[in-house]
Formats: sequence, C-alpha cells, structure tokens
Amino acid sequence: MAVATFVKRRPDAPDLFFEAEAAGLRWLGEVEADGGARIVDVIDVRPGFLELVRIHEVRPTAQAARALGAGLAITHLAGADTYGAPPEHWRGPLYIGKRPLPVAHEDSWGLFYARDRILPYLPIAVESGAVSRDHLPDIERAVERIESGELDDDEQPARIHGDLWNGNLLWDVAGGILIDPAAHGGHRVTDLAMLALFGCPYFDEIVAGYEAAAWDRTKPLPWFWKERIPLHQLHPLAVHAASYGPSYGRALHDAALATLALPR
Repeated sequence: MAVATFVKRRPDAPDLFFEAEAAGLRWLGEVEADGGARIVDVIDVRPGFLELVRIHEVRPTAQAARALGAGLAITHLAGADTYGAPPEHWRGPLYIGKRPLPVAHEDSWGLFYARDRILPYLPIAVESGAVSRDHLPDIERAVERIESGELDDDEQPARIHGDLWNGNLLWDVAGGILIDPAAHGGHRVTDLAMLALFGCPYFDEIVAGYEAAAWDRTKPLPWFWKERIPLHQLHPLAVHAASYGPSYGRALHDAALATLALPR
C-alpha cells in the first residue's frame, strides 16, 4: 500500500530552503528511536520541493499531550554542539518561516540569543513601524541584559525544534508529531515558551509529561523556568513583529519589560 504524502512547492524558494527544513527534520528524528518526539518523515527533497508523509489529523487528548511532552524532553536532551549550531552534517543556511535564521557557534546562551535570535529582526520591525520608537529603548535594554550573560544558567545546548508554535504540532491516532522546524542548538525552555505564546491544547499536560521525563533523566528544568517564559518569547515575537505588524511589536515590548523585571 502506497504511503500518502504531502508536497510543498515553492519555485521562488531561497537557496537550500527546503533542504534546510529536511535536515532539521532528520536531525530531530534521530532521537525517535530513543523515545524522542515523533517527527514527520521526509520522502524527498530538492530545490523548491519537499515531500513528506501525510499526517491524518485527529483531535488531541490529554494522554497524547503527556506523551508528546515526554518525547520532546528526550529530544532536547539529545543536545547540540553549541548554541546556534545547525543540524549535524548540515553546512547550509537556516530559516524560520520565510526569514533567514543565523547560524552560530556560541558557548554563552545570552550572547547567542541576543545577537542571533533577537537583533537580526529588530531593525526590520522598527523600519516597518511594528516596533515604535518609544518602545525601542526598553527592548534594546532587555537585549543588552541578555547579551551580558546575566540571565545565563547551567543549561547545556539542547536539540530544539526552534519554531514550535501550535501550528507546527499535529496530532494523529498515534499522538503528537512535529513539522516545519527551524532546528538548532538552543535552550529547551524556548520551545516550551513558543507553545505557550500562541496557545496549545493540553499545554499543561505537555509540561507535565515533559517535566516527568526530564526528572527521570536527572535533568529537570530550572526551577525558575516559568518566570522566564517572556524572555524566551522575545525571539518568536521579534520574528513576528518583523513580518506581521504592530500587535506583535507591542507584545515584544511587553516581553522586554518582563525580561527587565526578572531578578538577578
């Protein structure tokens, strides 16, 4: 019986656009055999063309959400070489949505996150009017605080999806499955924060499954991770402000204020 597939085509795709997506899917998918999150299978990829196994969607359940959370924790703990590292063996560009995503090789999360995940999109958001000149100084102060390393913790680079909003998490009869990554080495809270940002069914169950699996592997999340969710939402909000307008610029400013208010 032939496998049903889903084809993405983009004749005007930038250099190695779908190839980068396929590399990310395969890198994340390497962990599935060890209990990691399920990742959609790549059938074929070439310039302007990506063919994937089709997902036959159903409604999520609390049980499926817990299992997805546990798998995501295991995927994250597979790790990455550095913050900003691309998928192993991938030497091309990275993308988030349609925008370039800088590749980096940093030991400091704060330096990487400020320089390579927020600042590339901020001038675009300002130029488009999505971020107001009144709000810009607060955002810049938050970025400076992050870049200083003051908010770094003892987390090692995680193997993250990198664009984990609710639309990139599908559900079939076997549970949750991830699509459309911007996979790289990052902080594991960033994926959870993005799920929280755009709303996700059974988010609390995902977190419960995640925390249980992380504890089982003696790698619990930092105790303060929930208060730092706005910090980890700065990147997706900057990307969205650059693309989708002032509502995201205002949300970016709110997240910056929350970041400035974090205790030392």
